[in-house]
Amino acid sequence: MIVASRRRAKRQMSEINVVPYIDVMLVLLIIFMVTAPLLTEGVKVDLPVATSEPVETESVEPFVLTVDASGQYFINDDETPVENPREIRIKAEAVLRNNADVPFLVRGDGDVSYQSVIEAITLLRDAGIPSVGLVTRDPGTN
Repeated sequence: MIVASRRRAKRQMSEINVVPYIDVMLVLLIIFMVTAPLLTEGVKVDLPVATSEPVETESVEPFVLTVDASGQYFINDDETPVENPREIRIKAEAVLRNNADVPFLVRGDGDVSYQSVIEAITLLRDAGIPSVGLVTRDPGTN
């Protein structure tokens, strides 16, 4: 008699084990969450918290750098535009040396490009200004 071996034929498994894929996805998620804040660059601006009440004026007059709709720069209430952006840096450094408590503000026209406002902030930051504020208008006023 021939003994027939009764081997069971192994069936191939047709299911995909997704647990390792979930582990890999979670590791990638953590890596991207940690590295994403490191990839953003920009100009640091300390914006004041907006309240419904107007900000009280201080006894020190602020240094205001205005950017009009055509992208020209004006210092304080001077009606002549600044010819050389280096002038802004020199004047801002002088004001900061004389009084470190002077607030530095950038007032940009609503139609001016975002790039011009960022360049104004960068000019003040290059002069060593630690904090730059942005001037806005109350939506209720015309």
